[in-house]
Amino acid sequence: MQCPYCDFEDTKVIDSRLSDGKDAVRRRRECLSCGRRFTTYERREPLQLMVIKRSGDREPFDREKLRGGLLKACAKRPIPEDEIDLIVDEVETEMRERRRHEVTSRRLGDMVLLKLRRLDMVAYLRFASVYRQYTDVDQFRTELVKLAGSSLSNGR
Repeated sequence: MQCPYCDFEDTKVIDSRLSDGKDAVRRRRECLSCGRRFTTYERREPLQLMVIKRSGDREPFDREKLRGGLLKACAKRPIPEDEIDLIVDEVETEMRERRRHEVTSRRLGDMVLLKLRRLDMVAYLRFASVYRQYTDVDQFRTELVKLAGSSLSNGR
């Protein structure tokens, strides 16, 4: 570890412990040249989540891209932005908890649809129409029939 004061390359660790937030290791160090002390924090590098597209291409998971899609689906609906942010947070958390750093765009879309379905049916249909690439009215009709059937069986 390089000293931030004199740029000497060698230091010794005086004390190590978990940080207050328990998300890093806090180390007190002393420079072997100038004797000055300083603190370093070691954090785990966050796992880069990847999305496998339909084409087979891989791209980094982009929270803002997901949020943008949700904002479009929820446009002019009585859904606070906090709810949209919560969905993005929940989806990202679920992805990280799966212990795999790759997820298919299909799985990602299904995760979002599950959350939207409980939140707002119109937003659900809007998101589904883009995600599932509906090309005609019959596909919408089929989805509406499925939604109506599940709403009735759920007591809505």
